[in-house]
Amino acid sequence: MSNDRADEVAAPDGAAATRSGARRGALSPNVQQSLVTLASSIGAVLLAFAICGVLLAITGKDPINAYTKMIETGFTKLKFYEMIDRATPLVISAVAVAIGFKMNLFNIGVEGQYKIATLFAAVIGAEVNLPKVIHLPFVLLVAVATGAGWAWIAAFLKVKRGVNEVISTIMLNYVALALMDYLFNEFWRDKSKTDLNVKTKPLPTSAWMPDIVAGRVSGFAIVALLVAFVYWIVVFKSRFGYRLRASGENAVAARTSGISSRRMIVIAMLMSGGIAGLVGMQSVTGEIHAYGLGIPDNLGFNGIAVALLGRNHPLGIIAAAMLFGFLDSTGAALQLEKVPSSVIAVIQAILVLTVVIVNQVVKKRMDRRTAQRSLEAVQTVGAAA
Repeated sequence: MSNDRADEVAAPDGAAATRSGARRGALSPNVQQSLVTLASSIGAVLLAFAICGVLLAITGKDPINAYTKMIETGFTKLKFYEMIDRATPLVISAVAVAIGFKMNLFNIGVEGQYKIATLFAAVIGAEVNLPKVIHLPFVLLVAVATGAGWAWIAAFLKVKRGVNEVISTIMLNYVALALMDYLFNEFWRDKSKTDLNVKTKPLPTSAWMPDIVAGRVSGFAIVALLVAFVYWIVVFKSRFGYRLRASGENAVAARTSGISSRRMIVIAMLMSGGIAGLVGMQSVTGEIHAYGLGIPDNLGFNGIAVALLGRNHPLGIIAAAMLFGFLDSTGAALQLEKVPSSVIAVIQAILVLTVVIVNQVVKKRMDRRTAQRSLEAVQTVGAAA
């Protein structure tokens, strides 16, 4: 008979019922950890805005007025649409980064992977004529395959030669940019265009992504939500996801239980690169319908910040991407208050730093508390024996 059960038998009925009800009403450790993480993240965000407010005040700007203007502008309908549109590629980019994080891999190459994928997808998609129900998925599949293929190089170097993925993916970013510049200017640039808006041959209309809100919100927002949902199912709810996370947390223990860490590294990098290939496709299929000057930069690097801010969880990633989208969409409004729009980048940087630091401090405190409780439980059992 366990100590808890013995206490219930020895105690009066009322006391036993009280303790039993308290245990039933107590939150599970996973729920408690989720609530603590949520509270610490919200607290860290508020702290970040407070720090930025102090910086604004030091530079002679009114932080209350600036934040008020951001809120008034950001919650208008048009700015809300813009926030969703800006957040869409960040969700996909952050998921690509988060898959690597779950395998204890730091894929900094999302930037190069999505850019080279947009080029190949735009070029190949423009050369084929297919029905719309096939053409658009075909273009997206080309982007996924290109991104995964470029990420495979880093996976091969790590598995076969032990090259750190941080170094290889950074270098591959520059290789991708140089290769793209050569291919675009020598072979794939649309020579029929004589203006400064140089781009590849345009995609047929059958490869265009329809809008949810005409001219405001691309249908790619649905693709981003599907990517986040599939990421949640595969990484958090499947046997494969368990093996992936186990290998990432402790490769030696995972290998002892029969999980090949090398195989998981390759699979994780291929998945990460494949999803990264979709990051720029909102612009290719829904906006400029080609590869050219309209492809945005730094989505891969911003995805790292969003993944860290969202704690690699799909809901956290979506929330963090929406926050970044909100900040980006309100940057112009700050200029009306004579606040430089560059303050948005400062806010985003401080947000990531404060969230990472606060969550790390909270995690250490929770780990110490868990260790203390385990020690007390062991001592109690030892005394009872």
